[in-house]
Amino acid sequence: MIPGPSRVPRCAADLVLGPVVLSATANVVMELSWPGVGHGVAESRVDSGNVLLHPLHRFRTTTAYLAVALLGTDEERADYRRAVGRSHAHVHATAASPVDYDAFDPELQRWVALCLYRAFEDTWGLLAGAPGMRLPDAVYRECATLGTTLQMRPEQWPADRDAFDDAWDDGLRHVRIDDPVREHLHRLLRGDFLPTPVRRATEPSRTFVTTGFLHEPFRSLLGLAWSPADQRRFETWLRRLGAVVHRLPAPLRRAPYSTTLTDLRVRRALGRPLA
Repeated sequence: MIPGPSRVPRCAADLVLGPVVLSATANVVMELSWPGVGHGVAESRVDSGNVLLHPLHRFRTTTAYLAVALLGTDEERADYRRAVGRSHAHVHATAASPVDYDAFDPELQRWVALCLYRAFEDTWGLLAGAPGMRLPDAVYRECATLGTTLQMRPEQWPADRDAFDDAWDDGLRHVRIDDPVREHLHRLLRGDFLPTPVRRATEPSRTFVTTGFLHEPFRSLLGLAWSPADQRRFETWLRRLGAVVHRLPAPLRRAPYSTTLTDLRVRRALGRPLA
C-alpha cells in the first residue's frame, strides 16, 4: 500500500486501479466532444466496436488497451497497435459525413489520449482524498503510451504537466456536440446497451457517477445538473472507496485491467485476435 493521506504514484503503472472504470462513460463524452472523434464513433461501420451493440466486447478491448498501454511491454503495445489499426482502417469520413475525420489522424488520437490521462489523474486524486491533484511530471510523461499505443507520435505528447494544461485548454476550443453525436451520448448515458431491468435499477447511480467525473463544459453541453452538495457527496464516496482500494493486493487493486491484460497475453500466445 502507498502510505499517507496524499498518496503520490511512483510510476504510471500505479495509476491502473479498478475504479478508473467508473469514469469510462464520462471519458467517452469528453473524447467524442471533438467532432472528428464523435462522428467517427457515431458513424463507425465497425459494429464489433460499437458499445451499444456489443458492450462486453467493447469493454474487453478498451480495458485491454488501457492495461497494455500502462502495464504492457513494448512488444505487446506494438501488437495491440496493429490490431486496433486494422479496425481503424475502416473508420473514416464518407461523402455523407458532416465533418471530415480519419481514425488514424494523430491529432484526434492525441485528444483521446489527453482525455484518458484526465481519467487516470482525476481518479487517483479522488481516491487519494485530494481532488484536482496534479501528478508528478515523471509519472505524467510515462502516460504518453496512452497515445503512442495508437498512432500518436511521441513528440505530440505535451512535454510536462504544465504543457498538458495548455494542450487541454486548446483542445476545449474545438469542443462541439451536434445533434447526431448528442443522441449517441445520451444513449450511453441512459445505458441503452444494458438489459432493461439493470438499466432502470442503475440509472440514478450511473448518472451521478458519470456527471461527477465530467469536467466543464461537458456537463453544461449535455444539460447535466450538478450542485456543491453533489460534489461533496461524490468526493466523500470516492475517498472512502480509495481507502479500501489501496489496501488490496495489486491483482485485485488493478482488476479488471489485470484480468484483461492476462486475457490479451493468452490471446497473443494462441494467435487469437486481440481487438
